[in-house]
Amino acid sequence: MTPQVMMYAVPGAGVLALVYAFISSSWIGRQDSGTDEMRTIGAYIREGAMAFLAREYKILGLFVVAVAILLGIANASNTDSSPLVAVSFVVGALCSGLAGFFGMRVATMANVRTTASARTGLAPALAVAFRGGAVMGMSVVGLALLGLGVLMVGYYEGGVFLLQDGGFDHVRTLSVVSGFSLGASSIALFARVGGGIYTKAADVGADLVGKVEQGIPEDDPRNPATIADNVGDNVGDVAGMGADLFESYVGAIIGAMVIAGSYAAVHPEPAFRAITLPLALAAVGIVVSILGTFLVRTSEGGNPQSALNRGTFGAAGVMLIATYFVAQAILGSEGIPGTKINGMNVFIATVAGLIVGLLVGLVTEYYCAKHRRPVNTIVGDSETGPATNIISGLAVGMQSTAIPIILIAVATVLSYYFCGLYGIAIAALGMLSTTGIQLAVDAYGPIADNAGGIAEMSHLPPEVRDRTDNLDAVGNTTAAIGKGFAIASAALTALALFSAFRTQAKIEAIDVANPLVMAGLFVGAMLPFLFSSMAMRAVGSAANDMIKEVRRQFREIPGLIDGNAKADYARCVDISTAAALKMMMTPGLMAVVLPVLVGFWDKNALAGMLAGVTVSGVAMAIFMSNAGGAWDNAKKQVEEEPKDAAKNTGKGSDKHAAAVTGDTVGDPFKDTAGPSLNILVKLMSVVALVIAPLIAG
Repeated sequence: MTPQVMMYAVPGAGVLALVYAFISSSWIGRQDSGTDEMRTIGAYIREGAMAFLAREYKILGLFVVAVAILLGIANASNTDSSPLVAVSFVVGALCSGLAGFFGMRVATMANVRTTASARTGLAPALAVAFRGGAVMGMSVVGLALLGLGVLMVGYYEGGVFLLQDGGFDHVRTLSVVSGFSLGASSIALFARVGGGIYTKAADVGADLVGKVEQGIPEDDPRNPATIADNVGDNVGDVAGMGADLFESYVGAIIGAMVIAGSYAAVHPEPAFRAITLPLALAAVGIVVSILGTFLVRTSEGGNPQSALNRGTFGAAGVMLIATYFVAQAILGSEGIPGTKINGMNVFIATVAGLIVGLLVGLVTEYYCAKHRRPVNTIVGDSETGPATNIISGLAVGMQSTAIPIILIAVATVLSYYFCGLYGIAIAALGMLSTTGIQLAVDAYGPIADNAGGIAEMSHLPPEVRDRTDNLDAVGNTTAAIGKGFAIASAALTALALFSAFRTQAKIEAIDVANPLVMAGLFVGAMLPFLFSSMAMRAVGSAANDMIKEVRRQFREIPGLIDGNAKADYARCVDISTAAALKMMMTPGLMAVVLPVLVGFWDKNALAGMLAGVTVSGVAMAIFMSNAGGAWDNAKKQVEEEPKDAAKNTGKGSDKHAAAVTGDTVGDPFKDTAGPSLNILVKLMSVVALVIAPLIAG
């Protein structure tokens, strides 16, 4: 198969994924949506989520237009790039935004239908929730490959960038295509930060006032913040996670392509094959992911975790086998002469990436899972109050960074040893090659969580809530593993993009004895702390407003606490929305502007800054995500204990209050600042890659 034919197959694979998403969406729409009360509650959640997305996209639309104009002007006279980078940027932003829109729309349609299906059994509820998540997963990979594939075909087959001898100018073409990754990363960061602020402001307000002060259950309809909390699950964990993996997926592909393009001057035809290989692997990954979704089946009384594992691990196994044959067919045993890039070495790098991604996910699950030693330690330390709970959770989070960092280092060394810098990017793509089903399993979690909330608010029989809780418990595990994959892939993707930047900016080596490089390292290492501070303060400020509003409603609406009056849900939704949109701008703009300012001052200082932010950001992301996850499950484990005032156990005890305090601190750790750091390290590298032709001299 020629590289040109492969390029045409890539948008075709994207269309296939979107067709699957459309069919799944139509199937979900035909399922029973339950009682009038269920439909009303589902409509509240849906309207709140889509209203937030609409307001967010209006702001981001202005940002995209402004950046596109600046990119066009800056690259107008540059011989190594082109104003068309602005077109790539807009297409990347548009595809990322559409993926979030489609995923959110179907997730908010699937939640109430999952609740309705849970009235008849666990198996039909699992089917609806998973198919809802699959729409998000397939929308992400489908739009990513459709947009990227169309750009590649347009630039290459349209003869936009040709050399005097009639060959392709690969370096210039890929420099322009990297704008697609910048568009995806920009949308991802704002979506993650904005969604994280929204969901945690609502969650903290609902927990502290409802559960601790008023002593009412989670998702109780009397709690004014309940609808906002359920909306937050969608804007944070569906749209936010989708945008995160969209830009990781695109970043890994483009990073590998740019590194392969650096060999084009000496070996144009083999380099072109290496350029198209990541696209081919991603296209095959879509087919494998679709096949994997058909393995997610369970019988009544079966284990949903086993069904989801069968789909994800089965898809990963098939993808490994497919990677060997695809790499051999495209690169063969010779590959690019004079380099380590050949079919077998690409296969080994892929195996290294996939295995390490799985191991990091399992380590993450160990540190966050109930009834494991780390969470048991936090539960035990909660007996003596909030202070010891906080100390214990921080210690668990810090300890949890050791094994994942070592594993990431092993993957980096192995993939580089066998396949050079290109291998690091391929290892990242190996983790993300089955993103379609990985994200389906991850997005399934918030749908199941919403389904439980709707069951509680609709006063359905206890067995319905038991089934949705069963699905939700599995979703917590899959979310932990998904976060592990996201962090590991972010680290390797950032390294790949960093290597691509060095290639484009013509930086031979990074000399840490250079004061400018060292200054950049220090500033880069500081940025994740400053960024996390902004995100945490934003959650705290928004949560403060939410707490005041929930208290006001309990105080001023007669009969609300007795269940004889209806809460003003819309007011709480509006508080979270306004706070998220206002406070997401500063940290987001910082990530975009700083690399530009430093890069035009000194490109070596920028290289140092990227190295600092990558190392510091990855370690901090692991710490915050795992500490937050451990605090969350420690609280749930305490709530499962028998209620006994004498033994200080169960809901309503001082131990429970301490655990809720820890979970409240952990919420912005694991759902706002931590996941956003994954995008920060990649976005800064992408910005550097896009401006590399402008600062190379």
